[in-house]
Amino acid sequence: MHTLSVSTLAALEELLQNTARPAPPDLMPIYFANGIEAAQVIGHINPEYVLFLQASLSKKSIALLEIAHERLTIQKGSPAAISDSLRQLAEELRQGGFIPGWRNEDFAWIDQNGHACFRLERAAFRTLGLQSRATHINGFTKTGNIWLGRRSDTKKTDPGRLDNIAAGGIEADETPWVNARRELWEEAGVPSQISEQISPAGRIHMRRPTPQGGFHDEQLFIYDLELAENFIPTNHDGEVSGFIEISHSEAAARILADEFTSDAAFVTADFILRSSNYR
Repeated sequence: MHTLSVSTLAALEELLQNTARPAPPDLMPIYFANGIEAAQVIGHINPEYVLFLQASLSKKSIALLEIAHERLTIQKGSPAAISDSLRQLAEELRQGGFIPGWRNEDFAWIDQNGHACFRLERAAFRTLGLQSRATHINGFTKTGNIWLGRRSDTKKTDPGRLDNIAAGGIEADETPWVNARRELWEEAGVPSQISEQISPAGRIHMRRPTPQGGFHDEQLFIYDLELAENFIPTNHDGEVSGFIEISHSEAAARILADEFTSDAAFVTADFILRSSNYR
């Protein structure tokens, strides 16, 4: 049984109460008229991008997209048609220098019924404040230690910071389960006969402004995985510089010292509180 101080436990609980922050009021909302109900807000645009978009769309309109003084609206259309229109919009923003870290990978935007309504370059999701999905896996040992990865210094986002043993954005054609197992192999060398033992452990909704001026809105699908005492993680994709195995108390201290990525800090705090029956 790990022993954490009352103040540390309270700090972790307080951290988890601030996962989903509201969008700053000066961001322009993106409305989606998907035809199921009244148009809903699905994204937010930094005011610095708005003037550029208004000028661009006044010169060359894009089907299914309308921009006004107070909102950008995505009109009803097929997933393929909406995806094509948003791809054109993203290309405009990319040319303007507003989408850093272009990956040539697509995320899907999923509605409340679980349908993929459109797909778009993953780097554009934060620029447009669209909700994406990711998996995070807590790797732990029977004795209760936690395995953490340290992100490569070459990563465009959060280089050198601590992360879960594996984590990654869910691509447009993946399920959370498939993504979690793929990330476990690519980032930590966990073979399929072990990764198939992952256990779903909940979901955290993350919302926060990004340092680049975008808005990060993501559903984090959490899995737990017990690893043998003699298992040593090995990175295969170059995105992790190394791994450490530490106790709950050290992990908590590193969370509170701001050594983690924001997402991994929430996921690890949740794991510590769940697994040690602190809640």
